[in-house]
Amino acid sequence: MTEPKSKPDAELEDLYREVLLDYYQDGRHRGRAEPADLAAEGVNPLCGDQVILTAHLQNGTISQARFQGQGCAISQASTAILTEALEGKTLSEASRLVDVFKGFMLQPGAPQNLPETLESAEALGGVKKYPVRIKCALLSWNTFLEGLRAYREGQREAKHTE
Repeated sequence: MTEPKSKPDAELEDLYREVLLDYYQDGRHRGRAEPADLAAEGVNPLCGDQVILTAHLQNGTISQARFQGQGCAISQASTAILTEALEGKTLSEASRLVDVFKGFMLQPGAPQNLPETLESAEALGGVKKYPVRIKCALLSWNTFLEGLRAYREGQREAKHTE
């Protein structure tokens, strides 16, 4: 038998649900960065989530990050949160942010609070209760890392399968 949720826990879950739905519906950062200096496509064939990430770089900094895709609200909201967090970051800073978020999602005992830049991503913490959905939340983050690897190796595009 499960314990009923306390009122603050239920209110927090409602707030996080609202944040995710807002990112999912708003279309923030949808489209394609032009010119696309970094590009990567990620898919999760088991659930049908798909994202295409593109980024334009200026002087080693991500000046524009955009995405296209389809899938569940978790994967698409997570992608919007990622692209928002990437803008204005150097490639090294962006890589560290992704690592921090992945630690938050995957490592037991990881800090429950993310840096201010990833504050919106805390809404994805509720997904940790459903291990099968963690891949939905991480698809774009892993896809970005694959795109970053390809960019550093001089490849034009990258593909990632979750």
